[in-house]
Amino acid sequence: MITIRTRVAADNAQLVEIWQRSVRATHHFLAEEDIAHLYPLILNDYLPAVNVWVAEDAAGQLCGFIGLDGNKVEMLFIDADRRGEGIGKALLAEVEPMHQELLLDANEQNPQALAFYQHYGFVVTGRSELDGQGKPFPLLHMMRTAR
Repeated sequence: MITIRTRVAADNAQLVEIWQRSVRATHHFLAEEDIAHLYPLILNDYLPAVNVWVAEDAAGQLCGFIGLDGNKVEMLFIDADRRGEGIGKALLAEVEPMHQELLLDANEQNPQALAFYQHYGFVVTGRSELDGQGKPFPLLHMMRTAR
């Protein structure tokens, strides 16, 4: 059983570890130096800057999280060994009633994420050649309206 709750600051160290394992499993276009560069930014800047909900299993282990800035999903990461258990779906279901529409950017080079978001009704509305760090990792801008 998965429960969803709001993040507390004490969760951040575990969340950045989940982020790192997830990125290594799905973002094959990133080099280790990219991940090493992003790690402190995720921990110290990005997590505290957004509203975060965490997924916790029956044993009290954190297994995923979603972070929103307004109606934009800025981060959705599931622990690498927990993918396919419905955690991402549960996190989206938690935030969906809060907004008439949800926006997000997905890395074009992450086909698993794209398939996941499209499965849950997100459609591509645009594309950027560069990611938020100015790197040549194209982003697809996606949107889903409330069901």
